[in-house]
Amino acid sequence: MMQVGIFTGYFPYGLEETAQKIRGLGFNTVQLDLHFKDVDLSAGQITKEKAKRVRDTFRDHNLPICCVSGYTNIVHPDKAERDKRVAYLKEIIRHARDLGSPYVISETGTFDPDSDWVHHPKNKTEEGFETCREIIADLAQTAYDHGSMFLLETYVNNVVGSVEETVKMFAQVDHPALGLLMDPTNYFEAHNIDAMDTILHQVFDTLGDRIKIAHAKDVKRSGTDKSEKHADIGDDDAMESHTFRGVGEIELPAPGLGELNYDLYFQLLAKKHPNIPMIIEHLEESDVPRAKTFVDGKLRTNGL
Repeated sequence: MMQVGIFTGYFPYGLEETAQKIRGLGFNTVQLDLHFKDVDLSAGQITKEKAKRVRDTFRDHNLPICCVSGYTNIVHPDKAERDKRVAYLKEIIRHARDLGSPYVISETGTFDPDSDWVHHPKNKTEEGFETCREIIADLAQTAYDHGSMFLLETYVNNVVGSVEETVKMFAQVDHPALGLLMDPTNYFEAHNIDAMDTILHQVFDTLGDRIKIAHAKDVKRSGTDKSEKHADIGDDDAMESHTFRGVGEIELPAPGLGELNYDLYFQLLAKKHPNIPMIIEHLEESDVPRAKTFVDGKLRTNGL
């Protein structure tokens, strides 16, 4: 049966209190964000001792860490900023096993200078793809050298967004330490959201063997609001990846608040990954009970 978890970053507290609150809500796994009020895990500050403290705290609350967040813009157009971001991602990858899971996740980023989420024309060029490919190959090798695995997460506005681009990246970086984070909502744009079931089948028919972890959020048309959308989740220090809710024609709300065909999503995922961790995202703390009830209900309905 699928395990239901949540990002730790939606709980803006110290380490112990975060684990207590998540366990109190009935979760049994977490995606680890390196963001606690009382533990500094910023660039250059991760140590084996801190990692063990984090890992053991969640284990003591019966919340094994299934994966680690390393989200950043790995193709940032400013070379110095890009190198800084990739260096921190590599630091996380090197400590992944110490933190309790081999899996470290990031999206592929955008060449837009002002946002990690907005499309840039270079994203869809051969030059842009090759820059991204070189970085991902390096990240995969770093992961391999440290007994971990880098998981690529797609997003339509990034360098790797479509099913075709994802397949191309895996073909060109055919590495045992490269896997896929499955979030089907990230493949939808205005031109294909009305063909949802067809796209879902395409995603799983093509990429099913690469999947290691899955996410649960939702997708819908954004209506009149075409801006980059961010939510106030009650934490002034919240990571941008946790406040982001979509841009342009598409909005990405919490699970159960959009149009994703969850029944089909779970059925297709379960064919090859019946026990995969399902990590809830894109919500604020007050909405967590509702979202978990929704996901649990869909899993129960589908016998998962």
